[in-house]
Amino acid sequence: MTLHYNPAEAVAALSKADKQLAKLIRRVGDFELEPRMGDPFQALLRAIIYQQLSGKAAATIHGRAVKAFGTRGRIKPERLLAAAHDELRSVGMSRAKVAAVRDLAEKTLDGTVPAFAKLRRMSDAEILERLTSVRGIGVWTVEMLLLFRLGRPDVLPVSDLGVRKGFMLTYGHTELPAPKAILAHGERWRPYRSVATWYLWRAVDLHQKTAVPR
Repeated sequence: MTLHYNPAEAVAALSKADKQLAKLIRRVGDFELEPRMGDPFQALLRAIIYQQLSGKAAATIHGRAVKAFGTRGRIKPERLLAAAHDELRSVGMSRAKVAAVRDLAEKTLDGTVPAFAKLRRMSDAEILERLTSVRGIGVWTVEMLLLFRLGRPDVLPVSDLGVRKGFMLTYGHTELPAPKAILAHGERWRPYRSVATWYLWRAVDLHQKTAVPR
């Protein structure tokens, strides 16, 4: 899947609009983001399972779920709804996650969570409204889907810790900025706030690479 915008044009516009961000862009180099979207149900199911768990633990539970309820590596919503509560719990999901994945399955079957083809035609606001109606799916999860799965150009996840830390490092703050402050500053980044977000994440990577270990 391709991006919905020209990365070179986005980088040029951001560099012109924000001198400090331009310095970060020069340090980091080329913008590299390859959106990969499949079935929204699979992506959101994975997101729910991975919430508040280490990557290893979440991967184990997700793998068990795919093995128990999936066919060729994919789980159908009908299969999840047909499974008993205890069956879902047996793969390692908490009661809250069982409730969330069942709600996701129901809302996928009734069309609240649309298929990928329809999702691509919807606005960011429509997608946010639809998907956050699913139990266990918050704004941040949808923002990540818009960025990494749909390749939307103007997403700014101000509550994301990496974005806040990247902003702090880039603009010389001594403590993490409030989400409202990032949102206000980010107005100058429109309509390419997704690209600015990606560079703020890279600011954290650069800091970690150059930090002197104690």
